Amino acid sequence: MNELIDFFQNLTDKEWLLDHHGLYVIMAIVFAETGLFIGFFLPGDYLIFVMGILLKDYLQPYPNDLANWFYWATLVVICAVLGNFVGYFFGYKSSNWLFKKKDTWYLKQKHLHQAQVFYERKGGMAIVLARFIPIVRTFAPIVAGMVKMNFKRFTIYNIFGAALWVYGISIIGFLLGTNQWVSDHLEYIIIGLVILTTAPVIFKMIFGKSVQEVVKIDPDEKELESLDEDANQ
Repeated sequence: MNELIDFFQNLTDKEWLLDHHGLYVIMAIVFAETGLFIGFFLPGDYLIFVMGILLKDYLQPYPNDLANWFYWATLVVICAVLGNFVGYFFGYKSSNWLFKKKDTWYLKQKHLHQAQVFYERKGGMAIVLARFIPIVRTFAPIVAGMVKMNFKRFTIYNIFGAALWVYGISIIGFLLGTNQWVSDHLEYIIIGLVILTTAPVIFKMIFGKSVQEVVKIDPDEKELESLDEDANQ
């Protein structure tokens, strides 16, 4: 346990990351966080930010640090895309069992059908925005697969969301990589990033509307309403 705690503490240490192939560690963590159930607690946001800082004046494999930033950030984007594909296919393969499962206190057929409507109408933006929200980014592709979101559409938004997330956060770290204040206060910046990225989730939990209120079912969608009624019985 102590080794695990030390490992996560070392993830904020630039020198430790450079000495322990940290860029590959970041790639593995991003993949796990975006594709595996057990990865929901991993700190993807701040590791991508730290990656940007690490890549300032980093001259491998190219002699130009900007080229290296693009090279390594692209590898992380690929890991993020592949992670979401794993989550999607897991949800897709599990959907038949989940949709046939009887209602329980934690899983109701009504909610699955409503999620299907939500992803059909707004699924693209949901996949993109989920990238910036811890925990949500782990489960969003799984739910998208469960409700059988159109795979081509999922792929487009998956790639776009991953690129926006990784390139956007890492370039900020890259541009601030030589700033001494940033280096001296990295831990506080990480805390700020965590608060910034989790605030929307907390706000939604406290003030947000329920899924039933957000997903408006049109009067002419009789078939879906019938499904909901059957699920409640």
